[in-house]
Amino acid sequence: MPQPPIPDVATAPTGAATTSRAGATSAVPADGHDLIRVRGARVNNLQDVSLDIPKRRLTVFTGVSGSGKSSLVFGTIAAESQRMINETYSAFLRGFMPTITRPDVDLLDGLTTAIIVDQERLGADPRSTVGTATDANALLRILFSRLGRPHLGPPQAFSFNVASLSGAGAVTVERGGRTVKERRSFRVTGGMCPRCEGRGSVTDIDLTALYDETKSLREDPFTIPGYSMEGWFGRIFLGSGYFDPDKPIRRYTSRELRDLLHREATKITVDGINLTYEGLIPRLKRSVLSKDVDALQPHVRAFVERAVTFATCPDCDGTRLTAGARSSTIGGTSIADACALQISDLAAWVHGLDEPTVAPLLEGLGATLDSFVEIGLGYLSLDRRSGTLSGGEAQRTKMIRHLGSSLTDVTYVFDEPSTGLHPHDVEQMNHLLLQLRDKGNTVLVVEHEPEMIAIADHVVDLGPGAGDGGGRIVFEGTVAGLRASGTVTGCHLADRAALKPTLRTPSGVLRVRGATTHNLRDVDVDIPLGVLVVVTGVAGSGKSSLVHGSVSGREGVVSVDQGVLRGSRRSNPATYTGLLDPVRTAFAKANGVKAALFSSNSEGACPACNGSGVVQTDLAVVAAVATVCEVCEGRRFDAAVLQHRLGGKDISEVLALSVSQAAEFFGEGGVRLPAARVILGRLVDVGLGYLTLGQPLSTLSGGERQRVKLATHLGEKGGLYVLDEPTTGLHLADVERLLGLLDRLVDDGRSVVVIEHHQAVVAHADWIIDLGPGAGHDGGRVVFEGTPADLVASRATLTGTHLAAHVGR
Repeated sequence: MPQPPIPDVATAPTGAATTSRAGATSAVPADGHDLIRVRGARVNNLQDVSLDIPKRRLTVFTGVSGSGKSSLVFGTIAAESQRMINETYSAFLRGFMPTITRPDVDLLDGLTTAIIVDQERLGADPRSTVGTATDANALLRILFSRLGRPHLGPPQAFSFNVASLSGAGAVTVERGGRTVKERRSFRVTGGMCPRCEGRGSVTDIDLTALYDETKSLREDPFTIPGYSMEGWFGRIFLGSGYFDPDKPIRRYTSRELRDLLHREATKITVDGINLTYEGLIPRLKRSVLSKDVDALQPHVRAFVERAVTFATCPDCDGTRLTAGARSSTIGGTSIADACALQISDLAAWVHGLDEPTVAPLLEGLGATLDSFVEIGLGYLSLDRRSGTLSGGEAQRTKMIRHLGSSLTDVTYVFDEPSTGLHPHDVEQMNHLLLQLRDKGNTVLVVEHEPEMIAIADHVVDLGPGAGDGGGRIVFEGTVAGLRASGTVTGCHLADRAALKPTLRTPSGVLRVRGATTHNLRDVDVDIPLGVLVVVTGVAGSGKSSLVHGSVSGREGVVSVDQGVLRGSRRSNPATYTGLLDPVRTAFAKANGVKAALFSSNSEGACPACNGSGVVQTDLAVVAAVATVCEVCEGRRFDAAVLQHRLGGKDISEVLALSVSQAAEFFGEGGVRLPAARVILGRLVDVGLGYLTLGQPLSTLSGGERQRVKLATHLGEKGGLYVLDEPTTGLHLADVERLLGLLDRLVDDGRSVVVIEHHQAVVAHADWIIDLGPGAGHDGGRVVFEGTPADLVASRATLTGTHLAAHVGR
């Protein structure tokens, strides 16, 4: 296996030698530490991986989905760097920080501070916006506190996260040796709208969706998820003394109903225990409605969508700010107006301000806003809720704070930064990555995009397969060497998609008229049915606004969006897809016992580890250590449960099967279980045959999670499928399998609409709808409708230009 090039010490950016007073040159020992050395990495599916990574270079990690890229870069290198940094803090501070266990690796040497820029969504709090997630809002508040007229006060007067407070009372002070009582008052001027509490929307709750009014408390009347009269919740309500527990709710007096619904937190005593009673409405607002609806668990989200209506706050008109904060302006522009502007326009407004008294502030704010534009996010606004950003947009937003950083010799770790980017935008992203490298930083990138692999100084290819078939380094070296290596990545790196020779004929059209969601400009478009339609355009051009705003949600439409696949270590492909339900039932029927015994989250759990398979040991001043449970040996089940078998296997052995092995086991090769076989077939169809049924969802890569979600939706009945960038996280080789799946869906009589940038998918379409020509208010129009061949021939749009170059026309 070729070794990575070691940077030439004589030409290293930091200098490789010093000159003594006598003029002789002598080596500096520190300059020999130009490598990050990894020895014996075994995180997840890594198989004793050892390699050297050059510092102050751009290294791209490639390989098929599930080959171990993220396990090596994020789970090993970045995780250990963060753990070691955390250990430099005092034991007191570490008690408030998340604990990070040491990765399963023999040696990690040469690490530098790692800054992780991943695709995890930004805060789910409804008060979190693009402006609050960066420094932009903080700088803008300071600007208005200095220049705004009328003058309101300090920056917090313009913050929708700070409420206005006032109070007065007597205080006791020591003065001249005497104790004196004085009356004091205080006032805090905040910018939070008091009606919506800085959320921009108010809620109207349908009371009939909260309880069954014909039932009494003893009859468990509540229909809110998690609100059962069993346990502490019921104990509090029954013991509060506010209600007759045997009287139906519809017979409550107005006072009893007010206590049930609206009573604020009140201290009560139940059976000698001090507890807090709180009405249903305040409790719901605090525990559920204070969070981003999209971040809730599916069953809770379904309840909220059924029971709660959200409307723009009439007092602040959705700006989240008080009337006072909106009244203070700079040249007629309030802070609410500024935050609502497209960031590229806001940057121009800031650069147009000529105020020498705040020149450094304007320079810093202008630089931050320019970074948004430079990174391709100029179409956003600062008041955009951060929870609505896609994974790619969230990752680029996190990059903002690093672009102007003076830090050097740190390690930046990126997770597929090309996600959500049009080929036109990828060029700019490449420039930014090289800019970080040229400042003297080490840049590690997990990526599939050929255009981003091409700029690498060093490439590490993992494989040769996925899951147990991967976890090994199959190539290290240059991009040219990768092309000639014969690995799966090397073979596909030069792939160029071809336009389909024959196109399907539409069976009808779906008419969209007057679409105005977000930046769409009264769009009229006919979407062909019975064919593969690709909606494309630069990032921010209005693709998702058109499809999700005008197509998703219609009857018969199955939408697979970019929502996060949520799951803890206890969740796995078997539980998420519903596969475990028929399997548990089959085990119970075959052995004459309850199905709950075959759940590691229920009665069948190992008592020592509570069904998690590992035991967490809290070492107080250092990170907790997770060790395999000695009782169940990581199998998660009680020993008595493992005595029950189905087809010669116990439940832990079934969960240890790969999807492909399980498909055979529950098919012709073992126990015939059609319900399980159907679900397993869908997982195989999306290329996940190598996953084990019991593998925790938390260990899956981004591409794997996307395809698990797609597999679950394949079983839904619908005539039209909407997919939002299904190539996210997919290797070049996996895209071919995805295209085959899309073809099968269409050939089976379904219509498929795909939001996508990937050139192979665009070239494979029967019909293309291209939006643009730019992003934000420069987009929102349909700039092309037709076949891929017509788009290539016209070269009338950015998409057409790049597609023509890709197919070699």
